[in-house]
Parts: sequence; structure tokens; C-alpha cells
Amino acid sequence: MLKKAVVFDIAGTLIKRCRAVKNINTGKLSESGSLELVDKLGNSALVVMQIDTRKSIMKADPKEKLYDFLTNNAIDVDISYSSSNIRKNDILKKLKDNTVTMKEFQNVASYLKKKNNFIQLCSGSAFLFNVSNDEIEYIIAAGGQIFPHVACVIQTLKNQGIEPFIASGDRKESLHEIGKIINIPKENIFDTANTLRKEKIVVELKSRYKVMMVGNGPNDILAFKKADLSVLTLEQNEPISQSIIDEVDIVINNITELLDINF
Repeated sequence: MLKKAVVFDIAGTLIKRCRAVKNINTGKLSESGSLELVDKLGNSALVVMQIDTRKSIMKADPKEKLYDFLTNNAIDVDISYSSSNIRKNDILKKLKDNTVTMKEFQNVASYLKKKNNFIQLCSGSAFLFNVSNDEIEYIIAAGGQIFPHVACVIQTLKNQGIEPFIASGDRKESLHEIGKIINIPKENIFDTANTLRKEKIVVELKSRYKVMMVGNGPNDILAFKKADLSVLTLEQNEPISQSIIDEVDIVINNITELLDINF
């Protein structure tokens, strides 16, 4: 008999997420969802910078262009969600002539902190790149707070012999920080996982485990389809499209309800 595993998304699943988003064209700041913007814009990519916003971006020269900041500091980027087939190296090349400066990223991060004084973890900073016109359309800063009872649920699963994993589009360091708090080891954490990679992770784990996938959004949908059991959590209390609800086996309102599922 195969052992059992649960693969968790992070933002909106294990942590109450918050975002700040700036429209570069209008200058408007809001708290829109970044994945929804990718779907709405089309032919675009959500690009995550593998750095700590507080330690790096907030200390950067505000006048420095994004491309110079990334190259001068050897900062890696990854595509966490996309409606395009563009690769990250291609995006970096296209950024060379872009005029967006670090002041924009600092502005968004400051807005996020001002609007959300509960932030426990800083997921990081990202930008939405429009492949159609080679422009940065939005700048995003994200953070959150671990939902109550998450650590208890993880420990209970482990006590039952169920192995917990994380597959998320967030950057590596922030996920390792979360893993340390809720007791999930680094080797069980898959960072900067886009929709296709989440699907691949579930498929690969199924060779060793019976797999439950727990998530809350469109970037989890392919993994939902491949999992032995798919669970949609509504704890983030955000609108969920009916198409996602139709793809899952079980819908829960609180992470503690996982422990009531016969898996």
C-alpha cells in the first residue's frame, strides 16, 4: 500500500495573503490579485524576484533601473504564473531598455506595509510582464500571516503517517521560512512552482504516495486534476470561479477540516 502525502499551495491556502499592486500606466495602487491580472491581460508572465524585499529592494538606489539592479546584484528571477510560453532569460533580455526604476518597487512595498499591519511573512516582490509589447504593466508586493491551526494540522498529519509537501509560486527563502515555522523540511518544499510544475510535482509524488492536493486558485487546477484527491480551501475568503470548484473533489472553509477527510 502506498504511503500518503498532502501537497499544499501557500498563498491563500496556508497563509492569509495580502498584496499591493501598482498599475505602471496609471500609477494607481490597489490590492488586486496578481494571478487574475495575468489571466485578464493575456500573453503575460508573473515574474518573481528571488530576494528579500526588506533586505534588498528597500535598500536599493531608488533611481536604479530594474535591469541594472538585477544584473549588478546577480539576482535571479523566475516565472511563477504565465499565459505565455516566454522563458525567464528572454524576459531579462527584453528588460534591458525598460525604464522602470526601483523607486516603483519601493513605493508598492511601502503601500503594502501601510495597508496591512498584520504581516508576519514577506513573500517578496514581483512584476507582471506583457509579452505582447515587452512592457512591465504591474508591480506587485506580497506578504501574509499563517492561518490559525496550520502548524497543528501539519503535525497531526505527520502523526498519522501522512507526509506534508509545499508547492508554491513564492520564492525559495520565504517558503523555507514558512516551512521552519510549521515544521515542513526544506526537501519537501518546491519553490517558484508555476501551474505546470505543480502538476509535474503531483505526478512525480504519485509514484511513491497517494496524493492529496490542497489549493485555492487557478494555478492549482492542473495539480488538482492529477491528484488522487483534490481539495479547494476557501479560508482566504476571496471569490472563486465555478470552473475551479467544478474541478475539485472536496471544498473546505477552514484548514482544520482536512483532518475530517477520509483519505
